[in-house]
Amino acid sequence: MTSRHLHPAALLIALGLSGCAATISQEGLEQRTSVAIGRQVGTFTIANKSEETGGRINYTAKTSNGATYQCYMYSATGFQKAMSFGQTPNSDAICTPMGGKAAAPAAASPACNALNKAAGRC
Repeated sequence: MTSRHLHPAALLIALGLSGCAATISQEGLEQRTSVAIGRQVGTFTIANKSEETGGRINYTAKTSNGATYQCYMYSATGFQKAMSFGQTPNSDAICTPMGGKAAAPAAASPACNALNKAAGRC
């Protein structure tokens, strides 16, 4: 009977590679995107998702009425979560409308005062 032992280098490589992926769920990604684009979850789809080192996630959000947003967010990697004992939060999604049918700008407020004028809201 022979016993099998994992080579320490192989174990370190496996642990190192498993710590590079972002740890946010699809539901978490959709919820943060919903807040960023002002649409309900289920009224848009997420496509072209890619992950960079360091936990950045790039993706495209496409709404049911044809609006397209280019988005990104940061999610803790497995290694970062382990080093912080699971206390590393995910960022909010940052989305930019990409031409076409983007969300309509907010309607002007009926009360247009000096502060709103200075902020460019009316």
